[in-house]
Amino acid sequence: MKRLFSIIILAAIAFVANAQTSLVGRVYYHPNIMADVLKAEVGDIDKKMAEAKTEALAKAAKEKGRALTADEKAKIEKEVDAAAKMADVTMKGTKTAITVTFKSDKEMEMKMKLQIDEEAMKNAGMGWAKRKAIKAAFALLPSTEKMQYTVKDNLIICNDGKEKDTLTVSDDGKYLYGKMDEKTKFKLTRKQ
Repeated sequence: MKRLFSIIILAAIAFVANAQTSLVGRVYYHPNIMADVLKAEVGDIDKKMAEAKTEALAKAAKEKGRALTADEKAKIEKEVDAAAKMADVTMKGTKTAITVTFKSDKEMEMKMKLQIDEEAMKNAGMGWAKRKAIKAAFALLPSTEKMQYTVKDNLIICNDGKEKDTLTVSDDGKYLYGKMDEKTKFKLTRKQ
C-alpha cells in the first residue's frame, strides 16, 4: 500500500512538473526596443564612425586613382560626420515601445507604440520635410496585431495568418525573448 501511494505521489509530481504554466493574463513590455537593437547592431558608435571614414576615404582615393587632397579629405569627413549625426539623432529621437499581452490560451496581442521627438530632431538640424516623412511612415505602421499561438515547453509559436514566428519564455517566466531578424534579438520584461 505504501509503495502504491509513493508511486501515485511521484506520478502527480511528475505531471505537475511537466504541465504547462498558463500564459493567460501575462504582459511583457519594453519601453524602447529599438535602442537596444541599435546598440547591439552598431556597438561602439565611435569605432564604427572611424571605420566608415577610413572606408569612405579609401573608396574616394581608389575612384580618383590618386591620393586625396586635404580639401577632398575634409569634404568626405564632413559628409560622414553629418551622416553619423543624423543617425545618432534618429536613434535618440525615436522610441519604439512593445507590449505583448496573452489574452487567452490561444490568442495574444502585440502592441507597438512609436514616438518621435521632433524637437530633438529639429535641434540636430533635421529638416521639416524629413521629420514629417518619418512621422508619416511611423503612422502607417500597424500599432496592434492579434495572433494565435501555441506553447511547447518554453517556446511560443505565433501565427498572424501570414507567417509563423517563435518567442521563448525564460525558465522563471520573467522574460520573453524573440528575434526581429536572424541577427537582431530582443528581450521583453514581464509586467503582470
